[in-house]
Amino acid sequence: MHEMAAYVQAEYPVVFQLHTGCELHPNGTSRAFAKIGEGGRDLVEYEAGRRYWAVQQSTLLAKLVGKSLNGMMAVTEMVEHLLYKTCPSHVRALCRYGKADLERQETPTATVFARKAGPAQLLLVCRITGFYPRSISVAWLRDGHEVPPGPALNTSAVLPNADLTYQVYSGLTVAPHDGHSYACRVRHRSLGTRSLLIPWENRIVTPAVIIVIVVLVLAVAIAIGAAWWWRYRKGAVSRQDPRESLI
Repeated sequence: MHEMAAYVQAEYPVVFQLHTGCELHPNGTSRAFAKIGEGGRDLVEYEAGRRYWAVQQSTLLAKLVGKSLNGMMAVTEMVEHLLYKTCPSHVRALCRYGKADLERQETPTATVFARKAGPAQLLLVCRITGFYPRSISVAWLRDGHEVPPGPALNTSAVLPNADLTYQVYSGLTVAPHDGHSYACRVRHRSLGTRSLLIPWENRIVTPAVIIVIVVLVLAVAIAIGAAWWWRYRKGAVSRQDPRESLI
């Protein structure tokens, strides 16, 4: 590498990159690749069918690297062995021993609660925990419609739990008496096509609700008073002396 860099009068530092690996597909086919690059651009790529390093650019450095590698039969044999024997064997072993972890699914549990965020603000918090795998979707619904991203909406990063599951928090700032209904919606692979929907139960009694309650209480009191007066009046009439009625 030093000789090639000196020959092409490259300025140091000179960084060579190696990109190699293999892919195993569900239908039984596979693909292997090996590339050598410099400065983020491919210089040569290994062609397995030809056992040949093909030059990927017309620069002098690419030609020198290709010529050098194609002249090393031991390197070619080693690359063939790594790409088509060692790499597939390791990938199959990883899939076999890691199958249970790859297929593991844990259903999330979620709770919604409110905290006072200011004189005229509430922070609704949706806490989701105990889920696996890591990928999850959390959204807030206002009157059944998804709340778009904005300064009032804030979702934390997904964090690990001690039992190898994950947790995440999502917060939404709202006005205490805005008259809307809110719910936290969670989507996760373990739920299939279903969604986990947790509504926020607003236990704050608004002035309008207080007025309605007062009116209902007064109406009930008046009805009870009227019924009592009518029964009392009827009893008084029935106890009156018949002679007084004749007079």
